Amino acid sequence: MAVAQTVEDYLAKHGIDYELVLHPHTSSSHETAEAAHVNEDHIAKAVIVKDTGGYAMVVVPASNWVEIEHLRKELKRDFHLATEDELAELFSDCEAGAVPPLGPAYAIETFLDQALSSLANVYFEAGDHEKLVHTSGEDFRTLLGGVRHGYYSHDD
Repeated sequence: MAVAQTVEDYLAKHGIDYELVLHPHTSSSHETAEAAHVNEDHIAKAVIVKDTGGYAMVVVPASNWVEIEHLRKELKRDFHLATEDELAELFSDCEAGAVPPLGPAYAIETFLDQALSSLANVYFEAGDHEKLVHTSGEDFRTLLGGVRHGYYSHDD
């Protein structure tokens, strides 16, 4: 599979230079980091949550876990994790489980973890389990311009 069309269009729309990092098929962020020889905390992963107001994307380092209780309290919303079926519907141009952390590209409300705000390089799913998109940290922040920033995760 190539880069998801939505991702490709969004990168082009913003004039973002990127490179693709190919790696063997993986089934987790941890495996992807190892296979691609990238620090896990430099991979941005998307966690999709929902409440009565709809879906939202929380973008955190792949090495971290979303603090859903903190998210609920800070935003005063009753978030729960979205199901695999819901993800398949929301990200129909991606392989199951390979969600690119570009909520605005998919018209999904997005929250960016502060842990990703100072990185020089960021990697993220291209829409399948064999490619990462590599951009500068500055370009990644441009792609997520206007989204809310906060402390939404913790590491192991």
